[in-house]
Amino acid sequence: MTNKIKILNNICYTKLVYGRINKKLKTNFSKKEIEELLFNILEETNEKFYNKIGKNFYITNTNNNIKITVNSNTFRVITVDKIKPLT
Repeated sequence: MTNKIKILNNICYTKLVYGRINKKLKTNFSKKEIEELLFNILEETNEKFYNKIGKNFYITNTNNNIKITVNSNTFRVITVDKIKPLT
């Protein structure tokens, strides 16, 4: 099973991460909206942009200018960061 499929099948969230995601993305999404957004981004992101460094996966999606950090043991979303668009 690929890392991408493992993450999509097991992704989970802590109570605190929703607030962190809204703050970093400057949004006010509900928990459901955040989960749907991240799942869709993870699903559309090519496997080659899933990088495991240490205990985390860093998934970079340049279409949405976003980087998602996921713990590789628990598959919990740790944070989401905006990235600078490629020019």
